[in-house]
Amino acid sequence: MTEYVSTTTGLYPLPDWAKDELSSLKGHQKHDLIGGDEGEEITTAYEEAREEVVDVQRETGLDRVVEGQLRWDDMLAHPLAVHDAVETRGIVRYYDNNNFYREPVVQDELDVSGDVAGELESAADLTDDLQAVLPGPYSLAELATDEYYGDDADFLAAIADFLAGELEAFPAHETLYLLEPSLVEDAPGDGEDERASEAIDRVASATDADVVVHPYWGALSEKVYAHLLDADIDAVGFDFVANQEDNLYNVQEYGTTDDISLGLVDGQNTLVEEPEAVRDRVDWVEDQLPVSEFETVYLTTNTETFYLPYNKYEAKLEALAEAAALANAEVTTT
Repeated sequence: MTEYVSTTTGLYPLPDWAKDELSSLKGHQKHDLIGGDEGEEITTAYEEAREEVVDVQRETGLDRVVEGQLRWDDMLAHPLAVHDAVETRGIVRYYDNNNFYREPVVQDELDVSGDVAGELESAADLTDDLQAVLPGPYSLAELATDEYYGDDADFLAAIADFLAGELEAFPAHETLYLLEPSLVEDAPGDGEDERASEAIDRVASATDADVVVHPYWGALSEKVYAHLLDADIDAVGFDFVANQEDNLYNVQEYGTTDDISLGLVDGQNTLVEEPEAVRDRVDWVEDQLPVSEFETVYLTTNTETFYLPYNKYEAKLEALAEAAALANAEVTTT
């Protein structure tokens, strides 16, 4: 029997009050804040904001609750940007949109920082349904600049080891989402695609939780997708908002994992989907796939939601939770 699980890809927008307060405290906008060395007032504001976004997820009935990654001013680059072995330099455009991050330049050996683990420890006190979120190793390596390891393959392996070390320090969590947009946006070439899969496998092996690798902003190329299936992961994510045809083709041609993550709610568009419409999209996808039944189907946003106004982000969460509830109710009655 399939279980439908509502969740998100994390990286939430700040509550409006926190955005205003943090801007005032730091004297500039949130995306200019330097993480990792905040003063007491900044730390308190983030703690209160974290409690709020966790409460919102619990109140809406989401099955998996994320910490929110509200301190991730450099977005997916955050775990490196706050590391002592990394120098952050100029502002870089985040893929092809209007968000930016500080370029993380690795200048020394990467060891465990514990930064993300500390955030999750705080969130674990607020929920029993914790989902961890990390950048995938390939995306993090692509967003960074290497001035220490000297070889692309060695650098990717070092990033994977770094993330695995961070992950081993996490509190208990139900699910781990590895966000891998670079697998789509900066697709690895021959040889590198296999190394990317091995790096993902290395990170996934560091947790007992269910691991979902979630690319987005399109579909994976056939070779990248085929290699990704070689990794010991529980589910592959598909951005059905950005590209339906190629994502369906990959599953129809190469199959997929026993679980699946469906990015059906637009994390960037302010138009709020109706729960019934999301449920219909699930049916439509499942009708196109050769797999008769998945063990778990994750219903999620296709991308992070930090692009959205706070009230729209809340409404999207409600739609996901209600859509999963509708799907589970139908399973129970059939």
